[in-house]
Amino acid sequence: MFYTFARNFVQVILTIIGGRFKVQNKDKIPEAPFVVVSTHTSWMEILYLGFAIKPLQIHYMAKQELFKTKTLNWLMRHLNAFPVNRENPGPSAIKLPIRLLKDGKVVGIFPSGTRKSAGLHLKRGAVTVALKGKVPILPAVYDGPKTVGELFKRKKVIIRFGDPIPFNDKDIDQKELLEIKSEEVLKTFERLQAEIDATKQK
Repeated sequence: MFYTFARNFVQVILTIIGGRFKVQNKDKIPEAPFVVVSTHTSWMEILYLGFAIKPLQIHYMAKQELFKTKTLNWLMRHLNAFPVNRENPGPSAIKLPIRLLKDGKVVGIFPSGTRKSAGLHLKRGAVTVALKGKVPILPAVYDGPKTVGELFKRKKVIIRFGDPIPFNDKDIDQKELLEIKSEEVLKTFERLQAEIDATKQK
């Protein structure tokens, strides 16, 4: 209940400030469970992706520093976030999201940095979780403001989804499969961004 209320409340506020946003290829969103992946260069990407994927809820993998105080811990957990030590991830970094997937949930993983620098994080995070959880990855690209200042300028916001990437390759070595799927996700990010750029020029 809190997640739904918070998502709807924040969406109204951001719509008032920054205007409406556009979701492209929403029909590509599969039935849960799946892992949704978008590279992370600002907090706004996570918010708008949460809006775009409604009515589904995303369970976010977030850095453990955001859970340090009782208040933040309560808030983050009620926003469907779970802590992960990104510098030194332990077994729980994989076990918890896999358990969520087995319960039919949607797990969101956002490798930090640009699309070109996210390869290592993808192999360690999203791709591994999707492989172990036996679910597809849904790639998404955010194009819009990255600062509050840009938001107030009402810069256009677009979320574009790509085709779900399956993990049903049984005859490929696991390490090789992680490499292949990670590269496929990164290439999808690049293609989606190019498609967004093309639509903005029309």
